[in-house]
Amino acid sequence: MGADFGRSRGTESKFSQWFRRRPKPQHSDVDDTAREALLLAVAEAGMPIAPAAHPVGYRCSCERIGCPTPARHPISFAWQTQSTTDSAQIERWARSQPQANFITATGMNHDVLDVPLTAGNQALERLLAADIDVGPVAVSGDDRMLFFTATRGTPEDEDEWWPCELDCHPETMDEHPGMRWHCRGSYVLLPPAMLPGEVDVHWVRGPENPLPDPLTLLETLTDACAQYADTADQSDLDHDSVAWPLSR
Repeated sequence: MGADFGRSRGTESKFSQWFRRRPKPQHSDVDDTAREALLLAVAEAGMPIAPAAHPVGYRCSCERIGCPTPARHPISFAWQTQSTTDSAQIERWARSQPQANFITATGMNHDVLDVPLTAGNQALERLLAADIDVGPVAVSGDDRMLFFTATRGTPEDEDEWWPCELDCHPETMDEHPGMRWHCRGSYVLLPPAMLPGEVDVHWVRGPENPLPDPLTLLETLTDACAQYADTADQSDLDHDSVAWPLSR
C-alpha cells in the first residue's frame, strides 16, 4: 500500500520517486537541498510555514522544563503572523537553522484533519480504493496521520466558526485522541521533521497533490475513527480503564 501513497491518478511525481528511495525520511537522511525543496513545495502549494523547535536528545530545543509538545511547537509566539509562503524567507530560515523543524499555520489557505495512525491507514486505503481525490498526507510520529485539505474558509457569521486551540494550548492535546480538525488558530508539524527518540514526521503523499475539499474525506475518516474508538473501547474494558472519546 505504501508504494501507492505517492501516486496521483497513476502518475508518480518526482517527490514520490524521492520518497520511495527513502522508506523512512529523517533529518539524517534528507540533505539540505532536498529538505529545502520539500519546504518550498509546501509554500508553493499555498501553505504558510514558520520555524519550529527540534529535539535535543530526548528533550526539546526550547529547554522548557516539561515541554508538553517537545520539538512540535513554533519557536516564536508570533507564529501566526510570522508564517509565510515567501520562498526567499523560507530559504533563509532553512539555511540558517539546519536543525529546525517547521510548522504550517492552518485555517488560512488549508486545514488538516488529524487522526490516529491506525484509523488513518484504514481510511486512506478506502479513499484510494474508491478513487476519491486525496491530497497531501503525512505520518506524524508513531501515532498520528495528517490529511491536508482546503480550508473551509471564514464564514460571514463568525458565530458559525469554531477556532482550534489544540496547539495554542498543547497541554490539552491528550484530551483529544480521536479526530482533530486543525483550522484557524492551529498548526501542524511539517515533514521532514524529527521528534525525540529518533521518531520522524514524513510525507506518504507529497505536497504537490491538490488540496481536496475536507467534506469529501470527512465521512470516511469519521467512520475509521469510530471503528478505532470501538476497538480502543473494548481494549479499555478488558483492562478496566476508561475509553477514549472522539473529538473534532
